[in-house]
Amino acid sequence: MEKYLTVSALTKYIKYKFDQDPYLQTVLIKGEVSNFKRHSSGHLYFALKDEQSVISAMMFKAHANALDFDPKEGDQVIVEARVSVYERRGSYQIYVNKMQLDGIGNLYQKFEQLKKKLEKEGFFDTTLKKTIPKYPKKIAIVTASTGAAIRDILNTIQNRYPLVEPIKISTLVQGQQAKEDIVTKLHYADTLGADTIIIGRGGGSIEDLWNFNEEDVVKAIFRCQTPVISAVGHETDTTLSDFVADVRAATPTQAAMIATPDKQELYQLLQKSQSYLQRFITQYLKHARQSLVRYQEYYKFKQPTLLYEQHIQKRDDLDRLLHDTMQRTIEIQQQQLNILQQRFHLRYFYDTIKRHQLTTLQLRDQLHKQQLRIINNKKQQLIHHVASLDNLSPTQTMLRGYSIVKKDNDVITSTHNLKQGEHIEVTMKDGSIGAMIEEVKRKDDGKKSNI
Repeated sequence: MEKYLTVSALTKYIKYKFDQDPYLQTVLIKGEVSNFKRHSSGHLYFALKDEQSVISAMMFKAHANALDFDPKEGDQVIVEARVSVYERRGSYQIYVNKMQLDGIGNLYQKFEQLKKKLEKEGFFDTTLKKTIPKYPKKIAIVTASTGAAIRDILNTIQNRYPLVEPIKISTLVQGQQAKEDIVTKLHYADTLGADTIIIGRGGGSIEDLWNFNEEDVVKAIFRCQTPVISAVGHETDTTLSDFVADVRAATPTQAAMIATPDKQELYQLLQKSQSYLQRFITQYLKHARQSLVRYQEYYKFKQPTLLYEQHIQKRDDLDRLLHDTMQRTIEIQQQQLNILQQRFHLRYFYDTIKRHQLTTLQLRDQLHKQQLRIINNKKQQLIHHVASLDNLSPTQTMLRGYSIVKKDNDVITSTHNLKQGEHIEVTMKDGSIGAMIEEVKRKDDGKKSNI
């Protein structure tokens, strides 16, 4: 019995083999999501299948939180995973690290990501949308030169509003070079002075329409100064160009209808306007005739002199009033002039000058006397200060028998600053002498110091 293995031992050995195999540590698998479940813990449990096989899969919460889409039943995905064995059931499964949508699903994922990014940056702001002109003169049509789209647009414009000039601008709408060509042709169309730009193509798959989801194309539409109508695909097709354009049309035909008025509607409008003008002119002439009859019967028009007699008399009154007013004003001004002449008479000027001269002389004498008093006071003060300084000067002190003692050019004022044997300089009134200290006697101890 010792040669037999337990189920657990065999399972552990097989798991060990799986975990040690380098080819099973990172594998890329493509398949369809089946039996998808999101556990309350955040882990994902599902299976990947194709036409012939099914494999169990598990994705931990940390990796699941990094996904940029919500997996669901039936999604075609590509996963990066590690192959191992789940010991409890004894079955092999994959532990998924990364997962992304495959094919068309990946395009839809890219579409949603770019849509969110551009919307956040303000490219779809409805407040920035421009109004489509009601009666255009030129319409630039950016689409393929062949195909149903250009024919539908041109036929619709011709049938609805033949007065407008359509400008055909051929561009690639599919393929690798289409994105750059669309951006270039949009910029060119924006320089033509057109009233409206129609950009579009016929229907197709998401791959066929993808150039109208490119970020560069969206930004080129946003930068156009000319109003833009987007007509990409059929009614059920939606591209990012539809969101950024000023108006989105479900089909190229509808785009042409939005860009132009209907000539039948214009004709009906003209007929209504003509009828309205006729009624208005008839009513206006009727009221004008009635007013004319009333004016003809007015009594003043029967006697025209009544219209201007009052005005003539009023004019004469105003003329007299003006003349009297001017006369009074002149008299008042003349009186004021006479007063000024008297005030500024030449003799008056002479008298005024003499008075000012006399006043000036008096003020000058007063100023001279005041200056003398101030100078005498200052002289007396100076003499007093000089005498005080002289009494306090060292020279006067030395004339009274005192001397100045210096040591090293410093004045000595205390015996505590001197020692026996030090050299000193004694300055007197008529010169100085050098001396050496033999003894120092201080008042505080009454003793000699030989220090």
